[in-house]
Amino acid sequence: MDALFCFVEYSSYICVMNNIKVGIIISTYNNPEWLEKTLWGYMAQERKADEIIIADDGSRDDTRMLIERYAETLPIKHVWHEDDGFRKTKILNEALKVATADYIIFTDQDCVPRRDFIATHLRYARKGCFLSGGYFSLPMSISREMTHEDICQGRPFSIAWLRSRGLKLSFKCTKLVRCGFFSSFMNAVTPTKATWNGMNSSGWRHDLMAANGFDERMRYGGEDRELGERLFNTGIRSRQIRYSAIVIHLDHSRPYVNNEAWQLNNAIRKETRKKRLKRTEYGIDR
Repeated sequence: MDALFCFVEYSSYICVMNNIKVGIIISTYNNPEWLEKTLWGYMAQERKADEIIIADDGSRDDTRMLIERYAETLPIKHVWHEDDGFRKTKILNEALKVATADYIIFTDQDCVPRRDFIATHLRYARKGCFLSGGYFSLPMSISREMTHEDICQGRPFSIAWLRSRGLKLSFKCTKLVRCGFFSSFMNAVTPTKATWNGMNSSGWRHDLMAANGFDERMRYGGEDRELGERLFNTGIRSRQIRYSAIVIHLDHSRPYVNNEAWQLNNAIRKETRKKRLKRTEYGIDR
């Protein structure tokens, strides 16, 4: 009888999760080539997104034209503001305002999802939790070489395919092993803490809104993690799925990295932890 009850309960849970709306928020800035490769990944998903919101931190017209073209086949909303330096947290909040999905996955323009990416996030999603996914970084040569067909066929997630293009084997390649038992084991034993990482994390929209979104004072460098720290302070737990929900991270330069921004962000995060803040005063609702 207990086994039957558990089966019915699990079946009901699966039914509920299959019926919730899932959204993707993709941050972007002046890199339509990488953004297009990422959109190819969402076109190939086993479980399609109900909405894709592109949070655009001031890109030029070539990005807008690309988005308009893909909006003909994908459920895309384009949220844009003028280029006034690094304001990723602000445009993410603008994207959250227009989101209608129950459950939201956050990622970046340079993160190509494996075809089971959305389905995996939904499979692990639980009330009172957010999920922290993983990434596998590629060198520039392979990042540029990847074609639409490669991504649709899942080739960049094949170790053999990557090796044939010159990638050297390392322990990090274990992230690409698609095996439920192995992935679950590695999620459990990895020493990496399950934090909110902007390139691959997900949570319930009502939890994110209750936290008042992202702190708009933040600049580049751990700006995403501060939101996760506020979620922790409300009692929301994190789940580690870095070996289960995988994106390929395309190579790029980082001209916006600077020590002053890191110091500012670290001071804000320190205050969040010290005061156990659950909500920022510098977010969606001022």
